[in-house]
Amino acid sequence: MRVLGIETSCDETGVAVYDSRDGLLAEALYSQVALHEKWGGVVPELASRDHVQRLLPLVDQVLAEARTAPEQLDGVAYTAGPGLAGALLVGACTARSLAFGWGIPALPVHHMEGHLLAPLLEEDPPAFPFVALLVSGGHTLLLEARGVGDYVPLGESVDDAAGEAFDKAAKMLGLGYPGGPRIAALAERGDPGRFRFPRPMTDRPGLDFSFSGLKTYCLNTIADCGGREALSEQDSADIARAFEEAVADTLMIKCRRAMEQTGLETLVIAGGVSANKRLRARLDQKLSSGGIRVCYPRLDLCTDNGAMIAFAGGLRLAAGERPDDLAIHVRARWPLAELNPVATDRPDENRGA
Repeated sequence: MRVLGIETSCDETGVAVYDSRDGLLAEALYSQVALHEKWGGVVPELASRDHVQRLLPLVDQVLAEARTAPEQLDGVAYTAGPGLAGALLVGACTARSLAFGWGIPALPVHHMEGHLLAPLLEEDPPAFPFVALLVSGGHTLLLEARGVGDYVPLGESVDDAAGEAFDKAAKMLGLGYPGGPRIAALAERGDPGRFRFPRPMTDRPGLDFSFSGLKTYCLNTIADCGGREALSEQDSADIARAFEEAVADTLMIKCRRAMEQTGLETLVIAGGVSANKRLRARLDQKLSSGGIRVCYPRLDLCTDNGAMIAFAGGLRLAAGERPDDLAIHVRARWPLAELNPVATDRPDENRGA
């Protein structure tokens, strides 16, 4: 099964070719960070226009690098949601048009399922069932993954996702966009003992998250230091460190609680925030040492990418799933629990690159 994957849910244009026998044959990613940076965040209309410009050249590039002609493809997988509606439509229309012209199926893929399955591309993939933490710019979600498409929600953010909180804290500190990597870089120079931020909703039962109060605490700490204009470089670094520590601890505590609740022994972390080094270190320290296997995708598969979409679509195509009609549907909001489970056998030949 050889699949072309297309990802255009937000501010990255990703294309890849995945083969169930030979693994990841080629991938390319164009980031729009420079385009949106001066606006302090993603501008949907600009994102959509840039996808239009970048997508087809990237498809040509990836097919050439994979040494794959269209007639060698078994399908095209594309992100149909959740995400920015205009950006999703660019990928969906392109994928459906290419697939129709090539006479092969085009399969819509859930963006977060792509993230969830990305660690299965590694050499020693986790086996179902496992607990998954999906943590990205727009989502913070804990679930029990029993199989492809068979996901039981355990907890989610009741307000901002962790990635959104990083972006907003970075804006408070004048660090610009994207916030997560900039907070992390600044936090490396921070004093861990100067400030301690709260670990929200960890003092009560349950697996839901809330990061809005943490943002307020960050804003109040900046005010206590005299406001952003009065912050020294060390003040900013200390605040960034305290904020990052609080997010990492909160996610770790909830993951540990989920492992105890389900009795499972494997935890999968995926999504853009899963690249955070402090989060990985905290999970390894607190969970791996207790006998829990913690699995991550490689760093370049943490962000949005075409490889995870090609892989997820390939699993579903191999299981016999096909689109119902030729209509183009995208969903800006799309709960994972609405996906249909599929029966898949994942032999070693389905492993990654």
